Amino acid sequence: MYDAIFIEERGLPTATFVFEHFLNDAMSAASSRGMPVVRVVPETVVSECTEKDVIEAAVKAVAGDVFASLTRPLTAEEKSPKPREPENPPRLVFKGSLSEVNRFFYRRGWTDGLPVIPPTEAAVVEMLTGTDLPPDHIVERLEPRLGKATVERIAVNAVMAGCLPTALPLLVAGVKALADNPACGMMAASTGSFAPFWLVNGPIARDLNINSSYGATSPGSIANAAIARALGLITKNVRGIRRQVEDMGVLGNPGKYAWLAAEDEVNSPWEPLHVERGLKPDDSAITLTFPQSYQQMMPFGTDARGILATVVGSITPARHGLFALLLTPAHAATLAKGGWDKKAIKEYIVKNAIVPDDYYQRLGLPEEGPFDRGNFMGPGVTPEIFPPSPRNPDPVQVYVFGGFGSWMGFMQGGPPPVTRKVELPAGWEKLATKYKGVVPTYVRY
Repeated sequence: MYDAIFIEERGLPTATFVFEHFLNDAMSAASSRGMPVVRVVPETVVSECTEKDVIEAAVKAVAGDVFASLTRPLTAEEKSPKPREPENPPRLVFKGSLSEVNRFFYRRGWTDGLPVIPPTEAAVVEMLTGTDLPPDHIVERLEPRLGKATVERIAVNAVMAGCLPTALPLLVAGVKALADNPACGMMAASTGSFAPFWLVNGPIARDLNINSSYGATSPGSIANAAIARALGLITKNVRGIRRQVEDMGVLGNPGKYAWLAAEDEVNSPWEPLHVERGLKPDDSAITLTFPQSYQQMMPFGTDARGILATVVGSITPARHGLFALLLTPAHAATLAKGGWDKKAIKEYIVKNAIVPDDYYQRLGLPEEGPFDRGNFMGPGVTPEIFPPSPRNPDPVQVYVFGGFGSWMGFMQGGPPPVTRKVELPAGWEKLATKYKGVVPTYVRY
């Protein structure tokens, strides 16, 4: 739709083919570019379809609609579309019990389907103690709907998600990371179910008790769960990405609820991720990636050879985008003992993750020529799974977190990572101390 708007702005009429299930998404995209009534032609070709006969039949079926759309006179609404949302919405929108508030918020599409904490004036004021920035300060304008991520709106979503005020500096940095990632809007609105994964580095991870050990990405830590959830609510309520409207992920992804961990800098034998990406060791930072899939497996062996063979032998063939290797501290120590640093591991993966030209033949499938890796690879490239390209110059990452065990993990898909430094408010140590004792204490059986 952005292309259609670009053409329309130059005085040329358009009629855009849109898959019939994507009409809401198309009109939302057009609205975000200031043209909510641009004309579209619904068709029946499933997104990313490669079957030529299906495509031709569907296009022929709506050829007349294209002609009509391009020649029909403009309506009054098309000549002068009216705004559909109030410019200054009221600050108080609902009064009621906890369950009534949650039902009201859910019906308005403001939640992720789970109960939320009502963002009362008092709760938001307490959340704002986590920053020195004024409430009306615009941190970023977020794609795709150019929502204004003010400090107060970030705080409102943080309250709803159950965050402590100490999470606010991390959330502000996370919002900046969302704006910095050029593919962020596409990842969230894609038919692929890309989910944001957040990795935290530096002293703030310890100040907030962010889990980097056993079950780092499992439920159980208020910081891991609530911070990631708040960023998900910001994605819905500020960025304007809603399920089956802008978010057209075909299968969905549970990682969209909450997917955040801290890197285990204490037990990692290598420099932390944020230092690798240009920051100082005593800086705090948050890194954003958008993997589509997550896989855990037991390696062929727990020595360096077994770990690396498992990686190269298990990567999904011919997939482009990010590949992140998730190593436990034990596996990282084993590799480091064998002389492997992060750079050597990345180079080994890129060099050895090969998809042969006779891949179809090996699978016993009809072969019309060399294995087709898709046009994202470009002409004349080698059959490597991770070809260097301007879009994704550093597709392999190595993260260290988790408990001491033999399992390892992969994340695949999405654009390169974005890292943002966290700016802490004055009096941070006092604020962190105030909330640092909020931890679960389990009954011993």
